[in-house]
Amino acid sequence: MESPHALPPVWLVAPFGLLLGLIALAPLFFTHWWHRHYPKVAITFAAVVLAYYIGVMKTTEPVAHVAREYVSFIALIGSLYVVAGGIHIKVKGEGKPWENVMFLLVGALIANVIGTTGASMLLIRPWIRLNKYRITAHHIVFFIFIVSNVGGCLTPIGDPPLFLGYLKGVPFWWVAEQCFPMWAVGVGCLLVMFYFVDRANFLKAPKRIREDMTDPAEDWTFQGMGNLLFLAVILGAVFVNNPVFLREGLMLGAAVGSWFTTRKQIHLANKFSWAPVQEVAILFIGIFATMLPALDWLQASTKGLSNITPGFFYWTCGTLSSLLDNAPTYYSFLTAILGVFIDADTVAQVQSLIQTHGAGLSGLVGAHADEVRQTYAALQRYHGALLDSGQVTKGHIEMAFLLGHTKLNLFLMSISVSSVFFGAITYIGNGPNFMVKSIAEEAKVHTPGFLGYVGKYSLPFMGPMVFLVWWLFFKG
Repeated sequence: MESPHALPPVWLVAPFGLLLGLIALAPLFFTHWWHRHYPKVAITFAAVVLAYYIGVMKTTEPVAHVAREYVSFIALIGSLYVVAGGIHIKVKGEGKPWENVMFLLVGALIANVIGTTGASMLLIRPWIRLNKYRITAHHIVFFIFIVSNVGGCLTPIGDPPLFLGYLKGVPFWWVAEQCFPMWAVGVGCLLVMFYFVDRANFLKAPKRIREDMTDPAEDWTFQGMGNLLFLAVILGAVFVNNPVFLREGLMLGAAVGSWFTTRKQIHLANKFSWAPVQEVAILFIGIFATMLPALDWLQASTKGLSNITPGFFYWTCGTLSSLLDNAPTYYSFLTAILGVFIDADTVAQVQSLIQTHGAGLSGLVGAHADEVRQTYAALQRYHGALLDSGQVTKGHIEMAFLLGHTKLNLFLMSISVSSVFFGAITYIGNGPNFMVKSIAEEAKVHTPGFLGYVGKYSLPFMGPMVFLVWWLFFKG
C-alpha cells in the first residue's frame, strides 16, 4: 500500500474522526436518529473523501485499492455470516464458568483454522444459548476479546493482518513459531480474568432459578453439516489471487449455495437475520473510505523513523489498529519496517547470488557479508522451492532480510501481535467485532456502547494483558 500520490490536506482526516465520534456517541445520545440515518451519514462522509481524491487530487489508484479491499472484506464477512448461519449447534442449557472457559479456549484455537470471522459467526449463537439464563455484557465482550481477535494470532488464516503479511512473504508457520508465547500469555490472561468475572455472575443466580432455566442435560448436536463444504470453499478461496475478484466470486457462490441448500428450520433456530451484516457493510463503507487520508499520513510519518524499538512499533501499531481497521494499519507498519531496516546493497548482492545459485557465498567479505549470508539462509529455509525454481522476488529477499536477523524478527513480531490483540480494543478495530455486537443485539442481549465497551471492559481487562505482553516480550 505505497502512497506515491501527494498527501491530502490534514482537514480531510476530519470525516474519519467525525464518523468514529458518531459511532461512539450517537447510539448513546441520539439512539433512534442514529439507527434511522447511519447509512446516510456513513455514505456521505465516504463520498466527501472519495470525491476529493478523485476530483481534486486526480488520483484513482488509492480509491481503487480501498474499493478492492472493501469488496474482499465484505465478501469474506458476508459469506462466512451466511454459511455459519446455516449451522445450528445445540448446546446444554447451563454454561458453568469452567465450561465457558473451555468453550472460549476451543474458540480461540478454531479461530486459527477458520479465521476469527468464521469462528465468531459459527460460535456466537451457541455461546448465547449456552448462557441464555444469565447472559450479560461480559459474555459478549470476552467472546470478542478471545474468539474474534486474540485467539487468531497463530496463522495467516486467523486474522486479516497476518494474511496480508503472508501475501507479503511471511512464511505460513512463522507466526505460530514466533508468536505462540505471546498468544499463550494473551489468551491465558483473558481466560483467567473471564473465569473470575463469570464465576461471580454465576453465583448471583439462585440455584432454583438456574434449574428452572436450564434445559435437560443432553449431548451437543450439529445441524447443517453440509455447510462445512461451503466453509471449505470460502477458506480455500482466501488463497486465490488471480484473476481479480475470482476469490470474491467463489465466496459469494458458497454463500448462495449455502442459503438455498440449508433447511429453513435451521435458519429459524438460529434466528437468522440480515440486519447485522447490513449494519457492518454500511458502516465499513464509511470507515474504509474515510480512513484513506489517515493511512496516507501514517505512511508519510513513518518513513523518517530512526532509533526505534520493537516496543515503539508494538504500542503505535497497536493503538492505531484499535482506531483504524487493523489490516491496513499492519500493512502500513510492515511497509515502514521494510523501509527503515532493509539494506539495498544486501538485497542487490543476494539477487546476484541467486543468479549464480549461491556460488561464492562462503567467500563473501565486506561490510554486508554477514547480512547477505543470513538473508540467503532465510531464503533457503523459508522459500527453498522458489529459490530452486528461480522465482524469488525482491519482496521475498526483503522479507528474508528481516526473518534472517533475530533482532529484526522482534519488529515483525511486535506488529503481528499488536495488530491482532489491539483489534479487540474497540468495536471498529476488527471486522467481526461489530458483527458479534449486532448479532447479540438481535438476540436481545445487552451489549455496551462504544464508550462503555472501551471504558468498562477494554481498558480494565485488555489493558493489563497487552501491557504484560509488552513487558515480557517487547520491553527491551
